[in-house]
Amino acid sequence: MDDIVKGRIPAAKRRPPAPRPTRAETEAAVRTLIAWAGDDPGREGLRDTPARVADAFEEYFSGYRLDPVEVLSRTFEETGGYDDMVMLRDIRVASHCEHHMAPFLGVAHVAYLPSGRILGISKIARVVEIFAKRLQTQEALTAQIADAIEDALQPRGVAVLIEAEHQCMSMRGVRQPGVRTITTRFTGALERDASYRDRFLQMVHGPRV
Repeated sequence: MDDIVKGRIPAAKRRPPAPRPTRAETEAAVRTLIAWAGDDPGREGLRDTPARVADAFEEYFSGYRLDPVEVLSRTFEETGGYDDMVMLRDIRVASHCEHHMAPFLGVAHVAYLPSGRILGISKIARVVEIFAKRLQTQEALTAQIADAIEDALQPRGVAVLIEAEHQCMSMRGVRQPGVRTITTRFTGALERDASYRDRFLQMVHGPRV
């Protein structure tokens, strides 16, 4: 299971992807769901909904067509001797839970300790977006972001904290709006050294300008 989360499954053990349905099959599936919900997919207000849903899914799940390794492949050696923590705070997270396909929305805070090379800061936000635009659990999303940066940069340590509200919990089931789930992943020095972790958490919860 850990290999699945990290995306490090040996080629021989990888399950081949399911064939991608055609656009027509996708829209037909949406019409079926509308009818199952109890409405008429042929009425005026819903007639174009299947096409709109297909377009929305293209955007919601575009992360399947993007490669985080490629995004992180370009790093820089000219750091001016900088070797302290690099952190991006409040990166927007908009994902969908793989259990109910309901959105979960929140923010990610990502930091790493350079070891001779640095990343362009936009690449970190981009990697968060790529993994978020897939069917996810928040736990797996947190691990995937940390592991991708770890693999690409080989830093002295990585920290990821995500806090998000899950619509599958606020809109259905126990119906508890406002409850936020918090997940963390620490590697290297940020895992071993409590002072680094404490500083990361202080920066996460520090005042916003």
